[in-house]
Amino acid sequence: QVQLAESGGGLVQAGGSLRLSCVASGRTFSDLPMGWFRQAPGNEREFVAFQRRAGGSTTYADSVLGRFTISRDGAKNAVYLQMNNLKPEDTARYYCVADWDLNVQIRKAAAYDYWGRGTQVTVSS
Repeated sequence: QVQLAESGGGLVQAGGSLRLSCVASGRTFSDLPMGWFRQAPGNEREFVAFQRRAGGSTTYADSVLGRFTISRDGAKNAVYLQMNNLKPEDTARYYCVADWDLNVQIRKAAAYDYWGRGTQVTVSS
């Protein structure tokens, strides 16, 4: 099995920055496809960002494009999310995701087999 552990969430003022981290452990192979989703109370889980492998292609939700940057450390099976110019609407629980499938449907929550427990990001106005 694969376990994902997120860290880096917290409280920040609008316009500020946070950096989220996630490391996959357990029965993994090097450089798993990994990304981030988020969920605010009462909402569906929303795609945020994805990178197939370290140095590989990246995909972002329109709502975060230009503000968030995803990066990978393939050797560590780690994924990071640098969040700049945070807005109150970014407030959500952020989940690290991973999958064995190199061709995973990256924007669909149901496509991912492995989810972290989430880390809360709260942006105040």
